[in-house]
Amino acid sequence: MRKVNNNKKWVSRNCSLFFALQIKINTFINRFQTNSVGSKVKQKMKQNLAIGVDIGGSHISCAAVDLDTFRILEETRTERAVNNKEEASVIIGVWVNALKAVIDRIPEGSLKGIGFGMPGPFDYVKGISYIKGVAKYEKLYGCKVKNAIADNLGYHDSFPVRFMNDVSTFAVGEALVGKASKAERSISITLGTGFGSAFIANKIPIVDGPEVPKLGCVYHLPYGDNIADDYFSTRWFLGRYKKMTGIELSGVKELTSLAASDKRVMDLFTEFGTNLGIFLAPWLLKFRAEIVVVGGNISHAYNLFGEIFENSLMNEGCNCRVALSELKEDAAFIGAAWLLDDKFWKDIQHTLPLM
Repeated sequence: MRKVNNNKKWVSRNCSLFFALQIKINTFINRFQTNSVGSKVKQKMKQNLAIGVDIGGSHISCAAVDLDTFRILEETRTERAVNNKEEASVIIGVWVNALKAVIDRIPEGSLKGIGFGMPGPFDYVKGISYIKGVAKYEKLYGCKVKNAIADNLGYHDSFPVRFMNDVSTFAVGEALVGKASKAERSISITLGTGFGSAFIANKIPIVDGPEVPKLGCVYHLPYGDNIADDYFSTRWFLGRYKKMTGIELSGVKELTSLAASDKRVMDLFTEFGTNLGIFLAPWLLKFRAEIVVVGGNISHAYNLFGEIFENSLMNEGCNCRVALSELKEDAAFIGAAWLLDDKFWKDIQHTLPLM
């Protein structure tokens, strides 16, 4: 009996050792497989990450975008307030600070480049600002923004920092994965401090030719007593309301809060929607647009003028679909980051100098 017990102890002890060894082997294999997959994912990310930047009148916002899937890396979203009347070095410093915050949250060496959605006038090929006479970013006039960004980030001059008109980046984002993704021909408009617009055919901005106005946008076209930008922007609402009431408001958001109780406010939105349809219809028809995508801060009040706008288009013989942007600023991130796609960058070389 003693010998049998000893054998049992020997078998038990060795079985335990065997299972412990097997666990260690399995753990090693799992770690090897995980590291291999992680390495492949990291390598993939290194080839396909770009930063999309949206330059607003008083802020910069940016995020890293996976160019394979158009997925925005949520943890990289960054925004900074900017005093647009500061010296160029200060403005560039704030922009660089925001970009560094994004870069710090992505794998080292993974950045393919940076794409900016930039208001004009701007040399989108050379990356030089010519903004003047618009009371914002005027100190950037003549600044080689492309070189300044690369230098301050510690990259060499050949590092890709690319630029396109800010409304065009929004429109391209909508055409890639937004409301216009199933359309060959679309127009996107942004209603806010200004009246932005971009014409898109096969995912490419169209800025010249018989189907589009000069510069490929409509803000400068004659309308009413001046130009369209004066009628389809925040200042039209605030100016008209002040003229009617003598009250000065801070923005359209404040105006919308009065709509339910003040018929005059609703009349303003009715007038706005009607006029917008009358103005846009001829260009939608001429361009043969399948859809118009509406964005910008005023679009948050679309419930107050959207139906009127759509009916106005139909009254002008335009049956183009209308869609409210769901991506909003994300469309600008995606469109700006797409500047780092080599084929797209090649395809817009004719377009950029004309913006």
